[in-house]
Amino acid sequence: MKILFHHRIASRDGQAVHMDEMIDALRALGHEVILVGPARGGQETEFGADAGLIATLKRLLPRAIYEMLEAVYSVPAFLRLFQAYNRHQPDFVYERYNLFMFAGLWLKRLTGVPLVLEVNGPIFEERSLHDGLSLKTFAAWAQGVAWRGVDYVLPVTEVLAGYVRHYGVPDNRIHVIPNGINPVRFADGLAGEDIKAKYGLQGKLVLGFTGFIRSWNALDRVIELIARDNGRHNLHLLVVGDGPARREITELAQARDVGDRLTITGVVARDAVADHVNAFDIALIPGVTEYASPLKLFEYLALGRAIIAPDMPNIREILTDGENAVLFATDSGKEDAFASAILRLCDDAALRKHIASGAKATIDAQGLTWSRNAMRVVEVVNTHRRQ
Repeated sequence: MKILFHHRIASRDGQAVHMDEMIDALRALGHEVILVGPARGGQETEFGADAGLIATLKRLLPRAIYEMLEAVYSVPAFLRLFQAYNRHQPDFVYERYNLFMFAGLWLKRLTGVPLVLEVNGPIFEERSLHDGLSLKTFAAWAQGVAWRGVDYVLPVTEVLAGYVRHYGVPDNRIHVIPNGINPVRFADGLAGEDIKAKYGLQGKLVLGFTGFIRSWNALDRVIELIARDNGRHNLHLLVVGDGPARREITELAQARDVGDRLTITGVVARDAVADHVNAFDIALIPGVTEYASPLKLFEYLALGRAIIAPDMPNIREILTDGENAVLFATDSGKEDAFASAILRLCDDAALRKHIASGAKATIDAQGLTWSRNAMRVVEVVNTHRRQ
């Protein structure tokens, strides 16, 4: 089929990973994918780079003005999308959801082209909580219009599907498609000991984390655990990534006199992530939003790591305690559950091996690849065309 892939992403980050992998998977299945959206940094652009001018405008403009500009952007976006539609006559449009984005919906209403919407988060609720929104009534209305107006909504978790239902989208138009993995990119890679040697971690029990370092990732709890452990398990925290909480974590480690037990690599090339994850003895997901499908989870699974993750409904859609992960309670009053889960794996090498084996088997058992996700999208559209 011929597919218009519409987006509003200019950065090179986790969003770009999802988009690039889905496009590659669709093309590998023989479909023609035409990308429609703002100019993006190419593969040579440093992974983790922000959206340049857009990030600057967001930082400098009054919030209400920036939000109005987001909505106004739908006009040139629609013109670009309409031009691509006329030129290519696609079988359907695949759009990555963003708040205040109406272009795909306008095209569907004008032409009748099938439109599927990939949803990675309830952006109205997310931005209201973390960034703040000035035009709240308009933003909530915009999210509902976008979700109700498309042919199919593709949330990444069943928990997120609950948000979509709350806006009045019927079940028969909701298809949950979690994130996935590219087995070729995440083949075995370098031996873990090679990466350990690179950072001087031979003989250490490495606790690993990949991604952007933010306060809600709860890496401070890992530092506190390492300090309390006092060298008993020879623990070392290896963070593969960077982010706004890097300085805070580094200062905490120094204050707890365990600065030499923390290594932060900074942003590494996308193709080098697998090599670094292979150095993890225990792979950490300390904290996650309630609706997310974390990319790092699928990377950990594919590389057969012993995973520790929060016992949350969205995580349980993929993980089972004692089989492919050790899950820790997140209830209030159980603040030590995370540390206890880590220590449980530290003390039990056989359990680490069992969890790692179960993790690696999960990818095939649940079909958690980008290729399978692309097939699911095409199946949804083909079902729609037969109706």
